[in-house]
Amino acid sequence: MSDWAVIGHDGQCHRAFALSGATLTHQGSGADEAAALAGLGPMPQLYRIGEGLPDTLPCALLPGPGRGLVGLTQDSPADVIDGWTRLILLGFVARHPNWDGVACVLSDTLNHWVHLSADEAVSCQSFLTPTLISSLGGTTPPDSAAIADSLSRPERLAADLRRAQVTGIPAALTGHLLGAELAAARPYWLGQNVALIALDGDASGYAKALAAQGVPITQQDSETLLPDALATLAQVLGFTD
Repeated sequence: MSDWAVIGHDGQCHRAFALSGATLTHQGSGADEAAALAGLGPMPQLYRIGEGLPDTLPCALLPGPGRGLVGLTQDSPADVIDGWTRLILLGFVARHPNWDGVACVLSDTLNHWVHLSADEAVSCQSFLTPTLISSLGGTTPPDSAAIADSLSRPERLAADLRRAQVTGIPAALTGHLLGAELAAARPYWLGQNVALIALDGDASGYAKALAAQGVPITQQDSETLLPDALATLAQVLGFTD
């Protein structure tokens, strides 16, 4: 087996992983690549996540031979998914082979809804909901009545947000934004299996709202998917016996 390392940016910081074949041995993080790699020691081969021109959807989640794990792009509607999110999705399909449904990857700034089939990313739709919640001062848990209201009447979002602001109910701000996202993402969850992927598996607001619509839900912690993703990359890149 070969010793090698993977490095990428998870949206918060640079993260590096040292592997022996498909086995994760060490990891580090830091404000830049040097800091993230500092504790790993010398590595004969370094594989970068997200470096290079993105692949256009639909496409396989696995990279082509000799290629880095780049991001994903879509022409219509225009969208871009970063390489780190693709890594998380790769870990999900490694753990759930032949998954046919939708994965919603939640982060601090963006939510990505991705239709997966036969280990391919077919289409996607991303939302700025977390950024809007943060900028408007929304709080969690979201107000369930506000979710239901904006899910059924998303055209009133701007007015509903103002009402929540005036009445001083920050949980309603969150609920209205979440409900509007679910209304817009309806083609991605209606009649689909949905996997909610979030740090620590914390997607309770989305899970509760979708369960109320009768949607079958799987919840995953994004961190626990990384070893599966890295092991899959090791096999594809020939770092295992």
